Amino acid sequence: MSEINVTPLVDVMLVLLIIFMVTAPLLQQGIDVNLPQAKGKDLPSEERLTISIRKGGVIFLNDTQMQLKELSGKLAAISSRNPNVFLKSDKDVPYGLVVQVMAEVKEAGIEKLGMITEPKILLP
Repeated sequence: MSEINVTPLVDVMLVLLIIFMVTAPLLQQGIDVNLPQAKGKDLPSEERLTISIRKGGVIFLNDTQMQLKELSGKLAAISSRNPNVFLKSDKDVPYGLVVQVMAEVKEAGIEKLGMITEPKILLP
C-alpha cells in the first residue's frame, strides 16, 4: 500500500480547531493587573511637562495645581515650545478622569503623550 492515510490527520486538525474555537473567547476576557508597574527604559533628563493626577482627582501641571478646564489653555500656550508631555496617575484614580485629561492634552494640540509608570519589581 503506497498511499498515505490522511484520515487521522484530518481528525486531529478538527479536534485542534474545536479546541481553539472554544478557548479563543476565553482569552478576550480581562484579568486583574497592576497597571502602574511596567518595564521600560529610563527617560532622558530633559525638560518636560508632567501632568500628575492624585488619588482625589487633583490635577497638577508640573508643581502647579489646576482644574481640568484650565489644563487645555495652559498646554496650548506651552505646546509650541515644549511638545513633550508626560502623564502620571495614581493607580486608584478612575480611568474616566485619566481619559478626560488625555482628551484635554489632545485638544491642546499635543500629539505625543507619554505615560509614566513605576518600575516593575522583578522577584528572583
